[in-house]
Amino acid sequence: MKKVVAIDGPSGAGKSTIAKLLARELGFEYLDTGALYRAVALGLVALGIDESASEEELAKALKKIKVEFRKGNVLLNGRDVSTEIRSPEAGHYASVFSARRPVREHLMSIQRDAALHSDLVAEGRDMTTVVFPDAYRKFYLDASVEERSGRRTLELISRGFEVNSSRIRLDIMERDARDSNRDIAPLKKTDDACLIDSTGLSIDDVFRKILDIINSNGNEQ
Repeated sequence: MKKVVAIDGPSGAGKSTIAKLLARELGFEYLDTGALYRAVALGLVALGIDESASEEELAKALKKIKVEFRKGNVLLNGRDVSTEIRSPEAGHYASVFSARRPVREHLMSIQRDAALHSDLVAEGRDMTTVVFPDAYRKFYLDASVEERSGRRTLELISRGFEVNSSRIRLDIMERDARDSNRDIAPLKKTDDACLIDSTGLSIDDVFRKILDIINSNGNEQ
């Protein structure tokens, strides 16, 4: 396995933005695992699969779903869904279906295979705990619910979605509960992950803080 900088944390903590900046700075590839789960969720919904589906039904449906990254875009069965996956609906179903074993198993090999060929910055919910437990560097990026819901509101507005700030805050709290309490690969901070609280910090502040930690330990094996 090549070098992996793994970043976990709840929705809206800034993982994607920071991971992209780090990948560019370090010359690593960026692995957006959230996009994988969101695309799969959209595919399942399109096939008529709902939250009550059995594992057998999920496994059968997943055989009809192919997710790819191509030049920074996310393709679902050959169709560009890069904008669609950022919708509140996609986020909701990604959280719901990511708790199901067939979905996680379907995406596990895709994620791990990426580290066989390139150094990676990988962000998600279980990068440090399950997918890359032996990662080169591990970080847990967090922020207050108020901070995260505010960021999510601004992001959705910038993408042209209609938003309800109160609903977004509630969605984030519900997603936190699902992600942290699910039986399979729950969101949690590992003992060897460095906690970064981004509340009140700018993107550049967080980026520089994490980069300094990586560079200060750069000679370690």
